[in-house]
Amino acid sequence: MINRDQHRMDHFDHFKEKMAGAGLAPLVIDTFGGYYRQVVAGQTGIIPDDAIRPPREDEVVPAETLASYTDAGRAALKHAVRITLNGGLGTSMGLTGPKSLLTVKDQKSFLEIILGQSARLNIKQVFMNSFSTQAATEEALRALGPADPPLMFIQNRFPKILQDSLMPASWPSNPELEWNPPGHGDVYTAMATSGILDHLLETDIRYALICNSDNLGATMDEPILGYLVRHDVPFLMEVARRTPADAKGGHLAVDGKNNLLLRESAQFPADSQGQDIDTYCFFNTNNLWLNLSSLKKVLAREKTLRLPLILNPKTIDPRDAGSPAVYQVESAMGAAIALFDGARAVEVPRTRFFPVKTCHDLLVVRSDSFLLNENLVLEPNPAIIPPGPLVELDPRFYGNIDMFDERFPQGTPSLLQCTRLRLEGDIRFEGGGTIIGDVRLTNTCAEQAVIKANTVVAQDLRL
Repeated sequence: MINRDQHRMDHFDHFKEKMAGAGLAPLVIDTFGGYYRQVVAGQTGIIPDDAIRPPREDEVVPAETLASYTDAGRAALKHAVRITLNGGLGTSMGLTGPKSLLTVKDQKSFLEIILGQSARLNIKQVFMNSFSTQAATEEALRALGPADPPLMFIQNRFPKILQDSLMPASWPSNPELEWNPPGHGDVYTAMATSGILDHLLETDIRYALICNSDNLGATMDEPILGYLVRHDVPFLMEVARRTPADAKGGHLAVDGKNNLLLRESAQFPADSQGQDIDTYCFFNTNNLWLNLSSLKKVLAREKTLRLPLILNPKTIDPRDAGSPAVYQVESAMGAAIALFDGARAVEVPRTRFFPVKTCHDLLVVRSDSFLLNENLVLEPNPAIIPPGPLVELDPRFYGNIDMFDERFPQGTPSLLQCTRLRLEGDIRFEGGGTIIGDVRLTNTCAEQAVIKANTVVAQDLRL
């Protein structure tokens, strides 16, 4: 007699047919199949508190102790590559194209700055694009014409799963919505199926820094690279100290076999200690270092890279709450730390982690709070008041990039002496100007308020 789960498992043939028809490689189909079997079995990817413990201080290497590895790192640059995740469209900021094409600092886009950073170190640059960003990125690169064009490969995709039947989701009015990105954990499988991994190894590229395109703090760090090389570390995760702002995110932990692992927020059980930043005090910056030969060995051994399941319940059309309920199968690339024997974590300063996820972040990075130095490295202005300004913008008027740019047409005000800035209502800055201290600007009128050019604001104002 076939039990209910076994009967449901028969549906995988439908997924297999759909994925093969979309041209996805057998390795991708097998990887999804492993996750699908977990879904059928009722697994959710939750990691209970009693299965892990916080890492001890001696289990995380302080980056400040790695200066002696600088020469080794510099010598290894010719064998290094930076792989930048470039699949995001920046929809949370109202963008319709790759976020990497957004002008972020000194009239340069993320893409221009990343290319410049890699060119100055003479290291190879690789981008992992999504189906949504590939064409626009190619067009931008043709316009920029870099002397050493980067390599590119495309992230895979997974079919969405109907929650009620566990069948493939169907949405004829927009078939693209039947698929979801599989999370950045797909980077390892996509490197293998695209041929990029073999190409890099064949050209004597042995070490990779993998990072996000919207985090300009993620630069090729010679001491960290030297540590990776000297100690033959297969996988190294950069972590930073959690603050209250990081409480809802994932954290570094240790399993029952004393191996490092990453627990994402979607894997927290109810009433978990995961949000206790004093207990679990390190978060993953998503700056990961990898020995590419070690990755090749793990892929050969495991056949598919089975990262822990992250199961996201959604609606098939995220803009239509009444559309069918689906599961999106995803994985996090940092979770690979659990698959490499001898993997380690290094604690880095927050200067290696200032991603631009919202228009709030963009205002801070575009302001004089940050400088783009001669090496095209974004760094905090040494004149800022630590830890730098906290910015909160009214989403009704600054929620997307077009609205944001309309209200800062001549650039941002100086935030060097600002500790906190809150804008409530429709307010436009004519240019220049200075914000000092903790300031709240409020406009309750229907008509837009204007801060005149070169105005100094050092107190709360109702406009």
